[in-house]
Amino acid sequence: MTEIFDGKLGVLQRVKPSYRVPFFDCLAARCSNGMALFAGEPVAMESIATDAQPTIARLEPVNNIHLFDPSSHFYACYQQNLFSRLREWNPDALIVEANYRYLSSGRVIRWMRSKNRPVVGWGLGAKSLPTPLRHVRDSFLKQFDAMIAYSENGAEEYARLGIPSSKIIVARNAVTDAPSGPEPVRQAGVVKRPVVLFVGRLQERKRVGALIQAIAKIPERIRPDLMIVGDGPEAESLRLLAQERLPSTVFAGYQDGERLADHFRKADLFVLPGTGGLAIQQAMSFGLPLIVAEGDGTEQDLVTTKNGWLVEPGNDEQLFSTLLTALQDPARLLEMGRESFRIVKTEINIQAMANNFIHAINIAKK
Repeated sequence: MTEIFDGKLGVLQRVKPSYRVPFFDCLAARCSNGMALFAGEPVAMESIATDAQPTIARLEPVNNIHLFDPSSHFYACYQQNLFSRLREWNPDALIVEANYRYLSSGRVIRWMRSKNRPVVGWGLGAKSLPTPLRHVRDSFLKQFDAMIAYSENGAEEYARLGIPSSKIIVARNAVTDAPSGPEPVRQAGVVKRPVVLFVGRLQERKRVGALIQAIAKIPERIRPDLMIVGDGPEAESLRLLAQERLPSTVFAGYQDGERLADHFRKADLFVLPGTGGLAIQQAMSFGLPLIVAEGDGTEQDLVTTKNGWLVEPGNDEQLFSTLLTALQDPARLLEMGRESFRIVKTEINIQAMANNFIHAINIAKK
């Protein structure tokens, strides 16, 4: 059932990543009186693409003042003109990125509460923090009328803080539409080497070097071709490593649109050996099985024993043994790929995510 919010919605974010814009438009289409997105610019070192613009949601740019390094516990962000823009929009409900380090959020939450309007938090969960920061974080999270968690793991963390389970809604993190076409057709046992695909930014935390090393160790009779799609600061060092260890590696550079889709169609297995994971759902929408390193907990909702393998971050031996297991059973890979497609078709996509957001708002209103 498609849920609708009968009112005007505001969504407060630190930044507007391009990959999130289709979701914001999908969410805005569910709001009878429109939706405004309040967001500023990232720190340059974060390399977050923000060029995509919404076509349904109304964008309200705010001035982000960044304090300290974004990767540290001490990072904070103050959104200078947020309050004046929010009062002008005057939303009936507000969704706020549930991060205590965003210093402007407390004021807007108090303003919404003074008008008896619901405020919903949206976040990854509540990981362990040093004691003083934990107290600040926990007090911040308990202000919300409802909480949206990216994953089941995040929902459990919120519940452990004492937030009522009836006020916690899981909206599984999605970046792709539900596939509109039929399930991709693949064949097992065709006369070609299997293709392992990596898609993402080439930086140290993605651990692409570990993937090159692992595939180089696989026996020649089942060794796959490796296709690396993406660019970044590690590109040259990875090319040098591949020349030495796996000369057949293909570096396709940055790709998008139909050219990227073609790489997904030609692959047999998608592997993400490091952090991040925007391409996981893209791979699933093309019916690919997965090998993914565990990260923030959202991967556990995407990758099950039926459509792939989760590996321990930084465990190179486990990455190698999992690749070996996967490549020795092509028929099983096909079954896993079909399950990947089913998941994004019916369970984890931006339409389902938007529906759960609206459900959370409607719960918060009660």
